[in-house]
Amino acid sequence: MIEQPPASRETPLGSIERSDIESQLERLLQNSHFSHSRRFPTFLRFVVSSVLNGHADGLKERTIGIEVFGKDAAYETTADPIVRVTAAEIRKRIAQYYQEPGHENELRISLPPGSYVPQFHRANGHEAVATTALVATTPSSAEVAPAETAPASDVQSRSRFRPVSSLMIVVLVVLLAATCWWLWNRTHETALDRFWAPVLSSNEPVLFCIADQNQFSAIALRDAANPSQEHLLQDKLSAVVIDDVNPLVHIAGLMDAHGHLYHLRGEAATTLTDLRDGPTVFVGAFDNAWTLRLTNGLRYHFGNNADMTRFWIADQQSGDAPKWVLDRTQQEKTNNYRDYGIVARFKDGSTGKTSVIVAGIARGGTIAAGEFLTEPINLEALSARAPKGWEGKNIEVVISSEIIDGRSAAPKIEAVHFW
Repeated sequence: MIEQPPASRETPLGSIERSDIESQLERLLQNSHFSHSRRFPTFLRFVVSSVLNGHADGLKERTIGIEVFGKDAAYETTADPIVRVTAAEIRKRIAQYYQEPGHENELRISLPPGSYVPQFHRANGHEAVATTALVATTPSSAEVAPAETAPASDVQSRSRFRPVSSLMIVVLVVLLAATCWWLWNRTHETALDRFWAPVLSSNEPVLFCIADQNQFSAIALRDAANPSQEHLLQDKLSAVVIDDVNPLVHIAGLMDAHGHLYHLRGEAATTLTDLRDGPTVFVGAFDNAWTLRLTNGLRYHFGNNADMTRFWIADQQSGDAPKWVLDRTQQEKTNNYRDYGIVARFKDGSTGKTSVIVAGIARGGTIAAGEFLTEPINLEALSARAPKGWEGKNIEVVISSEIIDGRSAAPKIEAVHFW
């Protein structure tokens, strides 16, 4: 049975079995709304476990920041909204989960607005709807029983108008509920939603244009009877760098979560006609010619020296030497370096369609760029530096990431430009 907190404290658990709550939590976290993120499952698992273990009183913003996000004990919650932002996004994703077919009768896990203490209750949506309808359409006893002194014609008049009045009440309640729902969605729309809105609002499938390599003429295939034995067969192959697949998987997961169609093409096989068919996400920089073409006219763009030993991101509005530089020698020698990347969203003048750039100088920068565009906290940081109405503007951001032993750290904003 569930561990109960002290009797003087209110518990959100009621009589629900602990095992039922834990099973439902796992169903939630395995769904695509949560499985493509690292922060959301960690956060939700922590707050649910705290309640189940009788520690609901400890679920404060600072505590969660320290325990879940590794913040310093003295960190300023007003300056770092990571807990509030994550909680808001979790509330939205929980709502999306329960709106999907097949989850109607499942145990409800909710995170009430203004609180970090989850609540649990059985699904009873049908009973609630039936009760509401009964209250709205059943006249009161005062309406049914005519006054002793009222004329018969007056009673008939009231009985004729009673159904109309009840119907109007129902209509007004429905309209009010719809308005409240619309306002709630508007006020709870995240920076992640606003950034991706031009892509997700399109009726056209999204094209992923990813760098491909055509340098392989043979493939090693394993023997079905003896998998440890390989045979080298001559063949023409197109290969994809595994680090470029990382942002592709994360952004494709975002498309899946919103039910948006997408398809994939290699950079060499992508034509201008393809780009006119709908929004495009371009992954990779120096191995993707389309990325270099499209960013060449932007304020921030990629550059390199003749022998390809130094790569950088330049600022067209600055006459100074580029400050976001990657030295290839240092990268190969230590595998510890600072990488840079460009993330952008703009309407391409030659196609009239939305283009999204996800590109680092090296592989670590591309991974960090993909993380930047799929983790809400990063886009909230962008929103904090953006002008009013930024969601309707073209956007370009220079990011950086510390690469340690080949693994990229969290992305950091270096510069932003809106137009």
